[in-house]
Amino acid sequence: MAAHRTQIGAAFAALSATTLAVTVSAAAPGVAQTSVGQANPVALITGAKSINATEERYDIKGTDLGIMWTDERGRILAAFGDTFGAGWAGVDSGFARPATIDWRSNTLARSTDRNPSDGMSFDNYVSDRPGHAKELLPSLKKEGVETTKIPTGGININGRNYLAYMSVRKFTEPGHWITNYSGVAYSDDGGQNWKDAPSARRPNTAALDNTFQMIAYARGDGYVYAFGTPNGRFGAAHLARVREDQLLDNSAYEYWTGQGWERGSSTIATPIVSGPVGELSVRFDKTLNSWEMMYLDESRKAIVLRLAPRPTGPWSTEIPVATADEYPDLYGGFLNPDSDGPDLYFTMTQYKAYNVMIMHAKLPASVIRAAKH
Repeated sequence: MAAHRTQIGAAFAALSATTLAVTVSAAAPGVAQTSVGQANPVALITGAKSINATEERYDIKGTDLGIMWTDERGRILAAFGDTFGAGWAGVDSGFARPATIDWRSNTLARSTDRNPSDGMSFDNYVSDRPGHAKELLPSLKKEGVETTKIPTGGININGRNYLAYMSVRKFTEPGHWITNYSGVAYSDDGGQNWKDAPSARRPNTAALDNTFQMIAYARGDGYVYAFGTPNGRFGAAHLARVREDQLLDNSAYEYWTGQGWERGSSTIATPIVSGPVGELSVRFDKTLNSWEMMYLDESRKAIVLRLAPRPTGPWSTEIPVATADEYPDLYGGFLNPDSDGPDLYFTMTQYKAYNVMIMHAKLPASVIRAAKH
């Protein structure tokens, strides 16, 4: 459940024009330590007081994540995690009555707003009735069996949308959970209806250490790159790739071994980034001519960015973008497709507020120069 994803701390700070100066304590190789400038809240995009008024329009009082990708029509699709309706009294009220609190494990918004500088206005949510956002993939909502199904990545290939998710058996302590498997569902009607693909599931191991339990997608050179981590936020990141037309065929995946690409079991993959790595978001920035990776580093309680010339790396050291000192209980860090060059836009959640906002950070010139060389 959402209650265990991050430590409980101070309440959500009021959204304002106050800016955050983030000091970089680990800069890219060859780059002097510097400031990322200012990471600012741009707009709250979910919740009653958000620019999308989601409680009134879609019966979404609280939700998290906001994993974004573009579809064949140029729209942004944004996948959200555990979502609650008007009967929910907040994160401290518990989750024992799924029907009363209108608990949906996952929801999806659509947007034609391609200007993140003022937030992201939704055209609509995928709905099952007027005024009610639909649960895309039902879960059992039984702790110890299957508590929930949470999105981890999304991508559109030739008009078909794919959603990577994790089946969570149980949340244990902050930043830790146990998954049953990672899975993939797909939609051929713009996200309205989803079909699970059992053949694409990756069961967790008895030791709970399968390295592709949480998968984020990115495209490049005719491949879909699958960036994977184990369950929870403390494992390392690993990498696989597959031809775009074979995404649902686990036997077609190649894994990065550190020496090259090989087919076989995912156990042959070697880390591309050491842990702790939380939920991943990866994209290629054409202006920087660089790959970007964003995630929550639990050890430093910061959402961080890394840059690399290739998906395999070498990945730069972490560049903190937003910290828990300024934003208590932060998590997420999902890159907006319309980030461009020095302007970095991403979604972020704070646990106590339990809603999603668009953030903006400005990359300093030194980091940009390093990325282009």
